[in-house]
Amino acid sequence: MADWSEDEYIQYLRDERRRYEWVMQRHGGLDAVQAAVAAATRYPFEPAETPYRGLVFHDEAWHWAMRDIHGDQYWVSHPNLVTPSAEYEALG
Repeated sequence: MADWSEDEYIQYLRDERRRYEWVMQRHGGLDAVQAAVAAATRYPFEPAETPYRGLVFHDEAWHWAMRDIHGDQYWVSHPNLVTPSAEYEALG
């Protein structure tokens, strides 16, 4: 992902934060402000020269949010959450 333009990186960062916020509100019980803070923490802006910039994008926001809500192996204790919901997928 090192070949992204700065605008592309920022847009992807915004999109992932928005998806993460949605999951944290819907499944994690956070209000909008708490979810926004959690998303900014999970997806901090990384300057262009940061090694492995954007590595967090190798998994989608659904996965990271579920890990943060239910733990590192959420797929074992909550197999119904392995696949993102249709509502989440509709976020685009």
